[in-house]
Amino acid sequence: MTSTSPIEQSETHIAPQADHGDPARTWLGRIAEGRAWLFLAGLIICFEVWSRLAFGATFVLNPFNVQSIAIFAVAPLLLATGQTFVIISGGIDLSLGFIMGLAAVVAAHATNMAGAAIPLPLAMLAGILAAVLVAGVPGIINGLLISRLRIPPFIGTLGMFGVARGAAYLLAGGTTVPVQNSWFALLGNGKFHGVPYLVMITAIFVVVMHYILSQTRFGQHNYAIGANVQAARRAGIDIRGHILRLYVLSAMCAGLGGALYAARFTAGAAQAGEPLLLDSVAAVVIGGASLFGGSGTIFGTVAGALVIAVIQYGLVFVNVEPFWQFIAVGLVIIISVLIDQAQRRFSGARQDE
Repeated sequence: MTSTSPIEQSETHIAPQADHGDPARTWLGRIAEGRAWLFLAGLIICFEVWSRLAFGATFVLNPFNVQSIAIFAVAPLLLATGQTFVIISGGIDLSLGFIMGLAAVVAAHATNMAGAAIPLPLAMLAGILAAVLVAGVPGIINGLLISRLRIPPFIGTLGMFGVARGAAYLLAGGTTVPVQNSWFALLGNGKFHGVPYLVMITAIFVVVMHYILSQTRFGQHNYAIGANVQAARRAGIDIRGHILRLYVLSAMCAGLGGALYAARFTAGAAQAGEPLLLDSVAAVVIGGASLFGGSGTIFGTVAGALVIAVIQYGLVFVNVEPFWQFIAVGLVIIISVLIDQAQRRFSGARQDE
């Protein structure tokens, strides 16, 4: 009778079993994993046909529409990037919306105060840095509550939702905080060869986060914890330390989102991320991440965020009441979860009942 090392045991639990003898099953699995991109392609085709039939105009080949959709997707995608890491680990972060609002207010105040003492470009950078660092504070608290005190992520981050909300409104004085910095406004509304700076920054950030998740030890530990936390612990992974770093990373993603929000609207608002929290979770789920943990990708989340942005902008473009977007996004979420459950049953993966 042979024994296996802890790492070998963890790999037994983590690694999905591929059925190389059944090509149909393999192809169905690939289709299910790429469902977000299929949703996106279907939506684009639908709106293109609808636009041409109703107005005789193109939807997807209009550069203004493409830019608008990309900008629509920026803030939800920044929140969803951090949320992807958390959900893959088997957790959830409900505080991101108001951490983003707190960061937006901090960015506005810090940029204005720094602008009185240093050049405007440096003041802009100081404001962004202050927003990201301050956002890390509730992230640290979330991580300590969940990793050290073993408070469920749903409850811990829901409590921080209220704390960050109150802190943001207090710091803003119950109103918006205008930013007096032309460089900050240029960052939020300027373009380079027709591509908005916000989209360029977000694209670079997403690539970096993809690398961290897919190519680093931190990312691999994240998948391991989400797939089987007991096996990950036996393999020697520092679960508590990882979870702490995880929620700090998630909060800092929201901090960057808040700073870019303040740049786009040249003002910080406490409620900046309030309507985006559910969009961030939806983008991750639509993108193929499992709420059971252990699976998901950053590029899948990108597709999920674009699906939501296309629905939101496309319905307005074809002159449909915008309230239908809630129904459309909800249906896509339900379909994504059903596909995920079917995929798990098909592959024999673990399910929690």
